[in-house]
Amino acid sequence: MKIEWVQVTKGRTELGSQNRSILFGGIGPRHMVAIDYDFQISRNPVSKEDAESLLSSEEIELASESEWHLAFDNGLIEGSNEIELLADCSRGDYWGKFVDGRAMFADDWIVRIGKKWNYGSAITHPIPRETIEPDFVRLVRRESQSFSESQRLPLTRDTTKIIREEVVIAIVLGIIPSFLWAHFNATPGYIETGWPGLVLGGVVLGLLTGLFWRPKTTSYRIGRNCGKVKANK
Repeated sequence: MKIEWVQVTKGRTELGSQNRSILFGGIGPRHMVAIDYDFQISRNPVSKEDAESLLSSEEIELASESEWHLAFDNGLIEGSNEIELLADCSRGDYWGKFVDGRAMFADDWIVRIGKKWNYGSAITHPIPRETIEPDFVRLVRRESQSFSESQRLPLTRDTTKIIREEVVIAIVLGIIPSFLWAHFNATPGYIETGWPGLVLGGVVLGLLTGLFWRPKTTSYRIGRNCGKVKANK
């Protein structure tokens, strides 16, 4: 099979999601990647069968998601209805990821990163560890790179901040509405005797709002002058 290679010039791209709702959220956090090298990427997904012999060469590898995004942003790659496999493996998030273009690989990974094409557009498609891998991959050719070990996202999310948010959401969107409903609709004295149920119901209601909405997570950029990873305020 003849592969059409396209040249990709070094640059910056963004990937990931700030939305952490259950139904509409994506893999987070949203972050910037700075790729400081040129590379070539296959214009179209390549079947695993055709790629097998090529991947034995030291010059050809699976593309990282960062490389894929930079090429996609520049309109250099295409697909039809394939699901293609990339090099990245994660725990279901990007925490701890290096932001220099290399693929993410977590020792205790639970998903591979794939892309699903549909009418010229593509979305991130996590592939669970025990699932059969898709029939297509995206290939890349690049010069040997020596990466720095310094520029990466924080290793974990700010759990304290998320707990504070969840407490406020439970109170404002769950517990307070529950007590207001009881005040106007329940029998006299119900609040005094049934308040534990109102609190519990309010907490459950607050948690259910997570299906549709949650505050945006912190996103991260790379400073133009210092090159350091910074949280967007």
